[in-house]
Amino acid sequence: MTQTKPKLLIIEDDPGLQKQLRWSLDAYDVAVAGDREAALAQLRRHEPAVVTMDLGLPPDPDGATEGLATLRQILALAPDTKVIVLTGNQDRSHAVNAVAMGAYDFHQKPCEPELLSLVIQRAFVLYGLQQEHRRLQQSQADSPLAGIVTRDPAMLKVCRNVEKVAPSSATVMVLGESGTGKELIARALHQLSPRSKERFMAINCAAIPETLLESELFGYEKGAFTGAVKQTKGKVELAHGGTFFLDEVGDLPMALQAKLLRFLQERVIERVGGHEEIAVDVRIICATHQNLKTLAGTGRFREDLYYRLSEIVLTIPPLRERSGDAVLLAQHFKNRICRQEGRPALTFGADALAQIAHHKWPGNVREMENCVKRAVIMASGTVITAEDLDLDTDIDQSAPRPFNLREVREKAEYQAVVAALAEVDGNIVKASELLGVSRPTLYDLLERHDIRASAA
Repeated sequence: MTQTKPKLLIIEDDPGLQKQLRWSLDAYDVAVAGDREAALAQLRRHEPAVVTMDLGLPPDPDGATEGLATLRQILALAPDTKVIVLTGNQDRSHAVNAVAMGAYDFHQKPCEPELLSLVIQRAFVLYGLQQEHRRLQQSQADSPLAGIVTRDPAMLKVCRNVEKVAPSSATVMVLGESGTGKELIARALHQLSPRSKERFMAINCAAIPETLLESELFGYEKGAFTGAVKQTKGKVELAHGGTFFLDEVGDLPMALQAKLLRFLQERVIERVGGHEEIAVDVRIICATHQNLKTLAGTGRFREDLYYRLSEIVLTIPPLRERSGDAVLLAQHFKNRICRQEGRPALTFGADALAQIAHHKWPGNVREMENCVKRAVIMASGTVITAEDLDLDTDIDQSAPRPFNLREVREKAEYQAVVAALAEVDGNIVKASELLGVSRPTLYDLLERHDIRASAA
């Protein structure tokens, strides 16, 4: 039965106390050690979650030197282990030092079995919670959507749709302003799909000259043009079995739009200078910050290609429309960049948070990341100020910010009541119906907010 019990290591050099502790702590699978060498051997062998130890270990049973040295090694080998120090009244200062070094708690001798058992039980619970938290963090970090930090309902809906769409073979169009994370969504679609073990190839249609774009996409045969000294596969062919991501597809030239349409219909390509049709199995994901429907209406984008590419459309909202995400992202980037740059933890000052919340972020998440990185590097103290951010946000500092949720709720109530009364020309009955409240409730709201309304 002992294999089902939690493992507890007792470090105690007194045989009588060893026996007493074993007996009183029979709810645990107890291992015992009488000195530092035995304690470290048991630690390596059993990896216990909780350790109780006497600081007075040989060869210094009347002092704490050997016990503190043992504690230091235990925490170095197993930093998550909860160490409970057992100490007498005269050793209280040593116990405090032990806790400062990283011990979980200390308990006074002579031990009260029930109280010590309670302390040990709490240590096991805390250890279990920390391990579970670590597992959750790891699973989130391994998720393809881990890079998306949001609480905004619209953005959360995009993430849910990614999870729904990814397993399918549908062609996906990702729409959004520059810097919103379109490639991040495209990579998540690939990693959550059955094609995840194959290649993800990406090309930016706006970054490659028109004369080179066709050969980049479809490859070329030897001698197809000056400098074509060998047969070269294009990005589409290299992505066979995987996913091909066309970024800024709205900048694709008309001639190549026709060839891309043919590939989407026939699933075959021809290299530049070649005549052989090559079958390619690849999933197409495209992205653009432009309105392709408008471009199609003006003749700058093929309408038939637009409908082929937009089997599924995912629209990423700009950062300025993602409620509360600006500050959330800023905190996320600040913490990550501090770790990368080896800087101690920094905090945002109130003026900096106000600027972050009010800035329009035309460059979206990319602009946010660059701004926070600059601020982390430039900050001279432990607080990032508005000056460190160097944003051009014009904030009315005289305007009071909401102090708490009650203020926000009352402001929203006031605005809703005023808007409803305006819409029904002051009719209390209609206004109460519009607001979904009874007439007495509406009268209470009118009185509370000092709003006048004409009699119904």
